[in-house]
Formats: sequence, C-alpha cells, structure tokens
Amino acid sequence: MKQSRQENIIYLIVWGLLFAAPLLSLYVRMVNDSTVVFDWSEVFIVWRKFVVYLALFLVHNFLPAPLLVHGRKHVAYFSIVAVLIATFTIYQCSNRPDMKKPMEHRPPISLDGERPALPPDDAPPHSDNRPPHLFRPADAPPPIVGEHDIMAIIMLILMMGANLGIKGYFHSRDDRRRLAELEHENLEQQLEYLRYQINPHFFMNTLNNIHALVDIDPEKAKDTILELSKMMRFVLYEGNKQSVPLSREMDFIRHYVTLMQLRYTDKVLISFDLPTEVSDRHIPPLILVNFIENAFKHGISYQHESFVETNVVVESNELRFSCRNSKLEISNEEQGGVGLANVRKRLNLLYGNNYVLRIHNDADVYSVELNIPLL
Repeated sequence: MKQSRQENIIYLIVWGLLFAAPLLSLYVRMVNDSTVVFDWSEVFIVWRKFVVYLALFLVHNFLPAPLLVHGRKHVAYFSIVAVLIATFTIYQCSNRPDMKKPMEHRPPISLDGERPALPPDDAPPHSDNRPPHLFRPADAPPPIVGEHDIMAIIMLILMMGANLGIKGYFHSRDDRRRLAELEHENLEQQLEYLRYQINPHFFMNTLNNIHALVDIDPEKAKDTILELSKMMRFVLYEGNKQSVPLSREMDFIRHYVTLMQLRYTDKVLISFDLPTEVSDRHIPPLILVNFIENAFKHGISYQHESFVETNVVVESNELRFSCRNSKLEISNEEQGGVGLANVRKRLNLLYGNNYVLRIHNDADVYSVELNIPLL
C-alpha cells in the first residue's frame, strides 16, 4: 500500500540524522582537540554498520510491516521478522573481530625456541580479581553471541517496533480521515433524502389548498398560484443548499402564511411576527416552515374558531422560533406527521445536541419552541 508523504519525510529525517551523527561527532572532537584530524575511514566504519540497519529497515518497511498494519496477517509478519532477525544475528556474530581471529591454544614459542613454562597445577588459574566462575581461559573459544551482538539485535527489534508505530499511526490517521469522509457523505445523503421527502409533502398540502380555492374564489386561486410560484422558486434554487440567508427564509415563510390566509375566513386568527431586518446570517432551508405547515394542517377548523401564531426572534447568534395553534380532536401521532419526524432527523444531523426543541401537546393548544444557532 502506498505510503503517505509525511511518513516518508519522517524516515528521511531520522536516517539523515543517523548518517550525519558520525560527521558531527568527528567535527566536535576536532574542535575540542586540535590533534584530531578528519578521517573518513572512521566515518565509513560507522556508515557500514548503519547501511546494514538501513537495508533491514527497508525490507521490513515494504514487506512484513504492511502485512501486519494493513493486512492484519500476524503469522506472515512474525515469520518474516524471525527470518530477518536470524539472518542479522548470523551476520553480526560472524563479522565480530574476535570471531575472525584464530584462537591460540598453546603459548607462543619464544625466540630461543622454547615455550614459556606453564603455571603449576596449584597456581591460581587467573591473575586478575575476577571470580573464578567468570574467568575464561585464554585458549577457550569466544561465545557465539557476545554482548555487542545482543545490543545490536535489541536495536534492530526497537527499529522495527518504531517502524510499526509510525506506520500504524499514519494508517489509523488515514482510516479516521476516510471514516470522516464517509460520515460526511452519509450525512449529505441523509439530508438530501429528507429534503426530497419534505418538498413533495409540502407541495401536496399546498396544491390541495389551491384545488379548494378554484371553485370557491378563482381570483384568490390565481393569487395563490403566484405565491406558490415564488415558493417553488425558493425551493428549486435554495432548497438543496446547505444554508440560505435568513432573510430569504423569512420571505419564504411570509409567502406561505399569505397563501394560507387567502383560503380561510375571519373565524381563523392567523398572526405571524417575523423580523423585518435580520443580520447577515444563514439557516438551513425549509426548517421552520414544516412546523407552520403542521399548525395549519392540524390546527384549523371551519366549524370553530381557531388560530395559528408564529413568532421568530433573532438575538445575537441564536434564532428563537415559536408556533402555537388550536388543537383539533386528532390523535397525537397524526399531529406529529411525517414532516415533523423529518425535521427532527435534520436537526439531529445538522446540530447534534446544539439545539433545543420543545413540543407541548396540551388539551386545546399545540405549541412548538425551537432554538438553533445561526450559521
């Protein structure tokens, strides 16, 4: 799998610093001691060891590491890593200086052709202060794995672990980024679905109103069609946007309430208080009108006096909306309707917990209060 650019940059910086370390060390020694001269052979000795680690790093980075981080293939990863560590151990031990020098089992012959006398049997087997169980005779073979070999193997394991850590971090970061993109796309699809579901529901009720006016008052029906055309223009050009200017949303509500007023008689008290001058803020389209539509649909009676009251207040960065209507003899489920259920979903998707929606379903009055932050 392709590595990210940031990951490659980190590797270049780390290995660049490692290869620059012997040069910096030699330079510091030359500054502090005038007898020290620059010797490339010292640098090459260190670089030769680093090259081995670099080769193993590249193999680990491009072969087993992706198997574990991206493919979750644990058996394959640990099998390859075991082979790499074993190969490195053999190389490290076989290239140790004391392994290359032949061991002399007998004391060297002197110039006169005689060997030095061996110490008597009762002499102490060593001349230093080490305990007898830690003393290795001069003619004993060197250990297969020395102290430096163990440190080199530990450094290799730590290098592989650091490589896994960096690669795992960038992999998880990419996963989080892809997940956020998928969530954003899913959010957009849900909002589109809800908008498309709201619009036909809204226009179905409006067309029913126009149909009722055609026989009762043709002139009012014509005015209703004009109001409807303004509303359709808003829905067509603004309804699919993420947000619209607050002033445009207020105009849409005015057109809708005016359309409703053309249909009803004086027995229906319709009042709406909308701000005439609003700040240059934005709001998701077609959020508020669904509550008003619900109020007209379920709160108006031709036999009894009824009312619909709408109020919008804009304060600082918050919009406060309230809508009250008289309540007919209908079930609570019917009063909610499909439109309100979709509005709840949109509010949850758009604002999460950063909004307040209160619905009071009393005996004679149905009221809604909504507080949302302005965009």
